[in-house]
Amino acid sequence: MTRPDAPPRVVVRRDSGLWAYERALARAGFAPVAGIDEAGRGACAGPLVVAAVVLPDGRRGQVPGLADSKLLTTAAREAVYAEVHERALAWSVVVVDADELDRIGLHVANIEGMRRALARLDVEPAYVLTDGFPVRGLGVPGLAVWKGDRVAACVAAASVLAKVTRDRIMVDLHEQFPEYEFATHKGYVTPLHRQRLAAHGPCAEHRRCFVTVRRAEGHDAGVLDVRAPRVEELAAGEGA
Repeated sequence: MTRPDAPPRVVVRRDSGLWAYERALARAGFAPVAGIDEAGRGACAGPLVVAAVVLPDGRRGQVPGLADSKLLTTAAREAVYAEVHERALAWSVVVVDADELDRIGLHVANIEGMRRALARLDVEPAYVLTDGFPVRGLGVPGLAVWKGDRVAACVAAASVLAKVTRDRIMVDLHEQFPEYEFATHKGYVTPLHRQRLAAHGPCAEHRRCFVTVRRAEGHDAGVLDVRAPRVEELAAGEGA
């Protein structure tokens, strides 16, 4: 039985285009809509970056070249990044460093980053779309959308802001720690990164909650801090 105060049901076909969610929610009285996404969840080094974006309706919100950040080339992401900055009604970016990720855990940090990003928006959204999993305590109605960065424009825009911001941070970290080649693999677990970890051990930017990092540090991978639960590594690009 539907509660009398529940928001109206909104049905969107997944083949309806990148802006279908925002249009459907606007017709149901939920506008503007914020999208939230992150970059770096699967990396074993560097920060987690979370972005929130509210796009305007109409032609101004039709960002040229907008798509899931993982499907775009580096040059295309940079171009879309600039367009989102120029066109968005509001946007925010939150950076969660490796130390905090280890201290409170990856999933908790991810959720907290999403809450912070939403709170920092200059425009209060009427609805929130998140990529992959629901986030409680946002203060507004929301929906978790499977592969949201591929089917919802505001989530795709957030994915681009998060990815470009994080990639730039990893390039800067490469200057500080050139021996790890962060500019190449962006902190993900690749053969090159494993090789550099084996040769040099982890640095301050590595996440001790990852098995690969713990092993490189000389610790038993089965003995982990309860605040930093074991994380199985993802290949470069997965969950970025």
